[in-house]
Amino acid sequence: VLAAAEVFAATINDPVKTATAGRELAQQLCSLRPEAGFTNTGKLFIRASRKQKWEVNYSCRVVLTETNWTSHYSATRGTNSLPGFSVEHRDGQPNVYRDDAGKIISGSELDVAFAGSDFWMSDLGLEFFHWPEQRVLKWEMKRSFGCKVLESKNPKPAPGSYFRVLSWIHEDTGGLIQAEAYDIRGKLLKEFRPTETEKVNGRHELKEMEIENVQTGSTTRLEFDL
Repeated sequence: VLAAAEVFAATINDPVKTATAGRELAQQLCSLRPEAGFTNTGKLFIRASRKQKWEVNYSCRVVLTETNWTSHYSATRGTNSLPGFSVEHRDGQPNVYRDDAGKIISGSELDVAFAGSDFWMSDLGLEFFHWPEQRVLKWEMKRSFGCKVLESKNPKPAPGSYFRVLSWIHEDTGGLIQAEAYDIRGKLLKEFRPTETEKVNGRHELKEMEIENVQTGSTTRLEFDL
């Protein structure tokens, strides 16, 4: 722990090194590819206020090809299907988002709530790791894990979108331990945190994660079926 902290203490004093390390880390995160296709299901528990609470059924189906992998997100509330979308990931290329009809979605259109939750489409696609400006700011402990703190900046934030995102990345696994998103005024807008894991077939799988809009007080908890 001390050795890692000392290495990063030297790095953060050099702007060129922080930018290089940031780009390399972001590229590594963007290139992480599932070993096989799978489908995750679960529920979105949305709390807009004390009186406004509802549940949404959630599904994410991942399909792999030789050149890319695509995540298909869908949701239902009761018997009603809600608008879904897909994200095509290709190593070294920007993400490609499409709606249910196959129309490409881009720019500020991605900063729209998925299924009425606090998760934007761009959140689920981890779009901030694809922004051009990335810097490793420091190494620190977060929730008992040693983490690299990655700062991602949006070069052209639309009104109401993120300007800056801080991500705590587990130094060994590359897992996202926590993230904070800030608006153009530098005010904290959202906090994201995985909240619970469960051991499945000898592996620790993410069971639950939560995102909170601190400016509106709305919170969404995503609980996976494991």
